[in-house]
Amino acid sequence: MSKKPNVRESALNLLETIEKNQSYSNLLLNNVIKKNDINAKDVGLLTELTYGTLQRKMTLDFYLQPFLNNKKKIESWVIQLLRLTLYQMVYLDKIPDRAAIFEAVEIAKRRGHKGIAGVVNGVLRSIQREGLPSLDTITDQAERLSVETSHPVWLVKRWINQLGYDKAKEMCEINLTAPLQTGRVNTARISREECLKKLQDEGFQVEESPIIPEAIKCLKGNLANSNAFKEGYVTIQDESSMLVAYALGLEQGETVLDACAAPGGKSTHIAEKLQNTGQVISLDLHEHKVKLIGENAERLGLTNIETRALDSRKVQEHFSKETFDRILLDAPCSGLGVMRRKPDMKYTKKEQDVAQLHTIQLSLLHSVAPLLKKGGILVYSTCTVDQEENEHVMKLFLKENQDFEEDSSVSDRMPKAIRPLMNDFDLQILPQDFGSDGFYIASLRKKV
Repeated sequence: MSKKPNVRESALNLLETIEKNQSYSNLLLNNVIKKNDINAKDVGLLTELTYGTLQRKMTLDFYLQPFLNNKKKIESWVIQLLRLTLYQMVYLDKIPDRAAIFEAVEIAKRRGHKGIAGVVNGVLRSIQREGLPSLDTITDQAERLSVETSHPVWLVKRWINQLGYDKAKEMCEINLTAPLQTGRVNTARISREECLKKLQDEGFQVEESPIIPEAIKCLKGNLANSNAFKEGYVTIQDESSMLVAYALGLEQGETVLDACAAPGGKSTHIAEKLQNTGQVISLDLHEHKVKLIGENAERLGLTNIETRALDSRKVQEHFSKETFDRILLDAPCSGLGVMRRKPDMKYTKKEQDVAQLHTIQLSLLHSVAPLLKKGGILVYSTCTVDQEENEHVMKLFLKENQDFEEDSSVSDRMPKAIRPLMNDFDLQILPQDFGSDGFYIASLRKKV
């Protein structure tokens, strides 16, 4: 019999590794698919089982709780196996309960012993017989939403406080769904129609984005495996982050600083919008990440990007004041807007992380601000939905830098579909607004 783990065992191994090492699920999953040579028809199921179980971990634990005597004594992989199997029973219609339970018992026998297999069988059969405990027994509104949508209660309370209950609930619910892959067409080299046709001829299911003129949505397939990608006609990027290049209001021949640029999605978009004129200086702290930006630029045929490995807090040591026409600071952030892509993130973040990031974000803004020419535009962006990292940072920066002002003309530069979401000089996109990542963009102008 082959030693190769089947799909459920692979999912179990993944869940174990993610929990033990707090490593990112998206990176690990890709490695496992490549390493175990998992065949194409099983990749979908493996992804669904891993992400789904992770996404709903707190809900699954709530359902399991009454059926586990002395949870502390149960090995962690057994808990993962129970979560994984319960996920199939509750959320996947295609897999009959008996098949999911049978498979779980077989895995328990192989990995453990008869006793463990008996426990697994007993717990799952009891749930099948008695049904799931009701979430209505949780009386506190925030706690119930926390368990129901599997988000830590501190986060749920924070969102309710900042956005109101209804918006917080919508966001928690959409975070449980898988995001669509979107791509940005390199319009310097090909039209969106031609690119769509190329991809369709290759067998991809793709359509135009109704939000952004150069964006496409991929309904089936992974764009990274397409010839169109390899040939530099398309870049994988979320629609929200494509708006940054619009906010900058670029004109050909300008010199632009992208201060925290890796892996280069925004830098290459800026370079394309400049139609390969001017210069984009792309900085990142880490050498290997800077290399990625260079590789992306090369693939896309862009020659107007210069990369440097540099801490953006020290930019003033490397560039003179008022060197740049435009500056983008896509700041390091909590990433609370991209939880659909990294479901494990919500269990590892802590409230104090947000406060620490606020300080880093402000110091980066103070570092890059003197490098902007008078009359130039500074765009600040994050992939988070938290006010402390977004509006509060802007408020404080403007208070401490009287030579900057809100740039309310940014609205005119945005694609039509986005304008109703604009709030004067800034924009907070929530994942439920049009199915993209949660994202914040603010545009400031340096007074002349």
